[in-house]
Amino acid sequence: MRRPAPESDVVLSSRVRIARNLRQYPFPMFANSAQSAKVMEQLLSVAESGRLNGVDSVQAIRLSDLTELEKLVLVEKHLISPMLANESRNAALILSRNEDVSIMINEEDHLRIQCLYPGFQIPEAWDFSSKIDDLFEESVDYAFDEKRGYLTSCPTNVGTGIRASVMMHLPALVLTGQINRILTAVTQVGLAVRGLYGEGSEATGNLFQISNQITLGQSEQEIIDNLHSVAKQIIGHEKAARSKLMTESRTRIEDRIKRSFGILSYATIIDSKEASQRLSDIRLGVHLGLLPQVSLETINELTVSTQPGFLQQAFGETLSPEQRDVARAQMIRTKLASRA
Repeated sequence: MRRPAPESDVVLSSRVRIARNLRQYPFPMFANSAQSAKVMEQLLSVAESGRLNGVDSVQAIRLSDLTELEKLVLVEKHLISPMLANESRNAALILSRNEDVSIMINEEDHLRIQCLYPGFQIPEAWDFSSKIDDLFEESVDYAFDEKRGYLTSCPTNVGTGIRASVMMHLPALVLTGQINRILTAVTQVGLAVRGLYGEGSEATGNLFQISNQITLGQSEQEIIDNLHSVAKQIIGHEKAARSKLMTESRTRIEDRIKRSFGILSYATIIDSKEASQRLSDIRLGVHLGLLPQVSLETINELTVSTQPGFLQQAFGETLSPEQRDVARAQMIRTKLASRA
């Protein structure tokens, strides 16, 4: 999120995740400890042998070696899932140095390859994740059926086994009342809409994750092309809505954005939900040119660093919810004052 990226005023990130299982072992939910340990060691050996050519230097991390706080931070950075964080037995992570590649071992499936790119780069994320998938397939035997495709723990992933998604900031569509119509249309073309942390999470801060629902009956390229096409249309709608706000309601939208900036600049206590919404307003203000004194890099950093795990890591201690709200306000005040 620190790098310039295509359409970053609307799309925060693009992600492709590939689910795979090893033919000779039961799915993780049915595997015993000895079987899951063999899976972990076999998959870690691929990374540790240097066979992941083209991937920035990788680190193999056993989840059992991490503290609960360290696992929470990885969840907040979207590098592991909450499910993997709660399953430390024979669970592991292969992580690239710049964190654009994270590979989960013994989550819902034996292997989940994830490529996370800044901005609107779905094809690029797919190309890279596919290359990593091919490198693993040279070393292990995947569970594959000629009719059904790749076999996965959850039936909704059977087939290609891929989930592609974009994280989109859509404040203008929300403010102009168009968001429900847009999201309804999205679901009718086989895509799913979720919040910041995926399935079951709330779309706080006007952040929406758009992803494919269908993995069987379409090719990988069809899935990627469909998501890319729909996301491109949503980007166009969001930009048109922003132009409409500036044309028809400039005074009101400017007042809203600057009020949020003022609150975040001086508040002494703020919860995560309000912080997320206020940061959304400021992000919109930056892209509309209404807050030239604030950098997008600062807003990107605060979007992540004000999460509970990051806060506790930054302050070096376990914090109660109220203490986190005080620490969050302090961090935001400091960043806005020093890095605007």
